[in-house]
Amino acid sequence: MTKPLYLGIATSTGDGRTGGQARTDDGLLDISLAIPKEMGGPGGATNPEQLFAAGWASCFHSALKAVAAQRKVKVTDSAVVAEVQVHSTDEGGFTLSAALHAELSGVDQTTADRLVEGAHAICPYSNATRGNIPVTVDATVA
Repeated sequence: MTKPLYLGIATSTGDGRTGGQARTDDGLLDISLAIPKEMGGPGGATNPEQLFAAGWASCFHSALKAVAAQRKVKVTDSAVVAEVQVHSTDEGGFTLSAALHAELSGVDQTTADRLVEGAHAICPYSNATRGNIPVTVDATVA
């Protein structure tokens, strides 16, 4: 493996996702955690799935922009929505699935689809999850 370009560090304290805290070493992120109401918790705070979705959406969006620039495709506007779902397993554990929805303007549908495919090929989150959880990606042209 090559030399790391960046190291992100976060620490979870308290009761983890059940009313704990998560904080980055630089203090830029300092949040309370709670189990969502949909999973039987109190809600009222963020959760690991939302954090994962936010990170993946941002990373994928950057990858999408990089692929468009590399291919010299002008995208006038774009956004990425990441949906991360929690599923229970028959063994009593949990697993995830995800859907990434890219919204693009200024390109046709075929170009948008190709850009999304390219982004999915280079995004670190996509590469980390590939083959581990079900992931769908799609593009919508506005």
